[in-house]
Amino acid sequence: MLEENEALRRILDAVTPAPAESVGLVAALGRFMASDHFATMAQPPFDNSSMDGYALHAVDCGRAPWTVRVTGEQPAGPDRGLTVIAGECARIFTGAPLPAGTAAVLMQEDAEANTEEGTITIHEAAEPGEFIRRRGGDLCEGQLILRAGDRVTPQRIAVLAGQGIARLECGRVPRVTVLTTGDELVPAGAPLTAAGQIHNSNGPMLAALFAQAGAEATMEHAPDDLEILTETIRRAAEISDFLVLAGGVSVGDHDFVKPALARLGAEPEFWRVRLKPGKPFLFTRAGKTLVFGLPGNPASALVTAVLFALPAVRRFAGAAHGPECGPVRIPAAVAVPLSNPGDRPHYFRGRFEFASAVFSPVGRQESHAVFGLSQSNALLRLEAGEAVEAGEVRAAVLY
Repeated sequence: MLEENEALRRILDAVTPAPAESVGLVAALGRFMASDHFATMAQPPFDNSSMDGYALHAVDCGRAPWTVRVTGEQPAGPDRGLTVIAGECARIFTGAPLPAGTAAVLMQEDAEANTEEGTITIHEAAEPGEFIRRRGGDLCEGQLILRAGDRVTPQRIAVLAGQGIARLECGRVPRVTVLTTGDELVPAGAPLTAAGQIHNSNGPMLAALFAQAGAEATMEHAPDDLEILTETIRRAAEISDFLVLAGGVSVGDHDFVKPALARLGAEPEFWRVRLKPGKPFLFTRAGKTLVFGLPGNPASALVTAVLFALPAVRRFAGAAHGPECGPVRIPAAVAVPLSNPGDRPHYFRGRFEFASAVFSPVGRQESHAVFGLSQSNALLRLEAGEAVEAGEVRAAVLY
């Protein structure tokens, strides 16, 4: 049996990132940058006001009560080329370029305007530099703003758009086919017509998991028939970057995944990993397609997909090794005592509360149980034979 870290290392080493393609800025959301980006213009691009108020000369700062003349108005927009001198000020608005000679901006609430005389009376003295945003105070020319492998988020789109960038070079969207197996499975929406049948929950769950990660995910199903399964795998591998099989990867009489892959020349690179749930996990290649064989129980399928398949999909899409590639781990205090009496590391399914950084196990922890899984957003790993008391901190895996 392979250790988790070694399994993930082998998988990521087998991934060749997809060639980059040019996409529109908003269409790039969720994708990964293919190159570093440096600022070509300062932000802010000019000195400007952070308040509605009055642009004051240095001589008039620090004086109150004090009266000065209003000699012009500068709204946000084109610079009107105004200048302020001692004893005079300019009406100014948030985001507007500063008139020459401005030493501070006085908030309009700290002054009383006399429109008939064209003056204001300063009631609260202004400090030099007050409410002024300096050119380059946020971002300087030449500053690194995003690295290759960073995910494109709405916040990052803001900084790119502020640089005038309309298109990005990003990794291609991965094509993932989720292939479930088993005579007992019936699609959701179809009736159960015989005892022993159950609705297929793995297919929709896994397809949604990969779609959430930014992949183009499709679903297929094959019965427990070696010929049909082999042909289904062959067709799916021809059109997919990743093929994710759920069920049939163990060694039972009706587990046909390994024989079907063998017929296609795809011998497993490994097929057991030392963890619970999810020991019978298979990894191989079918031509250029990377193939994951997940256990059939839903919790096992989800755990192995999160730990091994999702990082590979993100890496293919251009994510750098590290946090962007995942899985994301965060310190969490355990809400209740937990123990793992088994001989393999155990991933408990539970709820991570961001406000308190507390992890609480939810529902039954058997690999078939789906209700607790539906309430969870994180996994917490305990080593074989390990026990923890309430309040102890361990790393939670978010998904």
